[in-house]
Amino acid sequence: MDADIRERLSMMLEGRAVCVTGGTGSIGSEIVRQLLKYKPSMVRILSRDEYRQALLRQEFAKYNNIRYLLGDVREVDRLRRAFDGVDTVFHAAALKRVESTEYDPPEAVKTNVLGTQNVITAALETSVRRVVNISTDKAVNVTSTMGATKLLAERLIAWASFYRRMPQKIFCSVRFGNVLDSRGSVLPLWREQIRQGGPVTLTHADMRRFFMTVPNAAQLVLEAAARAQGGEIFVMRMKAVRIQDLCEVMIEELAPKAGLKAEDIAIRIIGITPGEKLDEDLITPGEAVHAYLLSDDLGVIIPSQRVDDRPGPPIELSSGFITSNQPVSKEELRAYLREGGYV
Repeated sequence: MDADIRERLSMMLEGRAVCVTGGTGSIGSEIVRQLLKYKPSMVRILSRDEYRQALLRQEFAKYNNIRYLLGDVREVDRLRRAFDGVDTVFHAAALKRVESTEYDPPEAVKTNVLGTQNVITAALETSVRRVVNISTDKAVNVTSTMGATKLLAERLIAWASFYRRMPQKIFCSVRFGNVLDSRGSVLPLWREQIRQGGPVTLTHADMRRFFMTVPNAAQLVLEAAARAQGGEIFVMRMKAVRIQDLCEVMIEELAPKAGLKAEDIAIRIIGITPGEKLDEDLITPGEAVHAYLLSDDLGVIIPSQRVDDRPGPPIELSSGFITSNQPVSKEELRAYLREGGYV
């Protein structure tokens, strides 16, 4: 993040109130950590998870500008109260498990679609001036309930920026790939399976995914907040990984630490779970027509209401922004995991 973006964030956040929905999750809590560097007057953490709130109370014990709010984005009245006096909202609350939302689509709709609509309604009716919605690459070329609900959430957010122009309220979305070691991700599961001697479960040998770290994800959210003018979807250039390579490197690195031999730990293929696909995409060909580079690592998709805006060079269809089918080597992946402390 360059100095200009940091300066914009300081002007936007210092001395102002902020609310993070889903603020006890992996991404939400990291957003809070990074927000605190910009000296907001108040950070409100809204979530349903009282246990995780208790853990964050311990972590942030030295801060007197954090408030912990129990509540659900499914309840618009709760959001109205939570957003009262707030300037910026980071909307991270979601049901994000592909498999579980395949079995309970109505629940995914209630949280990811209606919950996002409630965030918009409460923001339009209160002091909120800016909303940043956390989305996912699952919203591109949709094959799952979770992806479909997040796509609808993106469309609602884009619409909200142009619903009422005076006074203007800015809404935007940020698309992530898989976030390494986030709650519910595969790395904690594999660590435990390796510790127990295997087998380590793998859905499909040829599956590939974009990946990024939790701090990278939160930084992208803040940069999007600083850059947003209304209706955009921001995307970050990410590395892609072949999931079997990731699994094998985890075994090779962690088995000796558990007093085991890597060759003695089996990998068991369990099949693709409902709603999953082999490769993910960050941008559709249709979106690429109005997708532009803001920097080497950050791109933006301009909404249809602003198609004449061209904030940078176009993103090429052959670039690493588009699809996860160009994975890094095992050795590059190994170095990345070691450097990040994941193994």
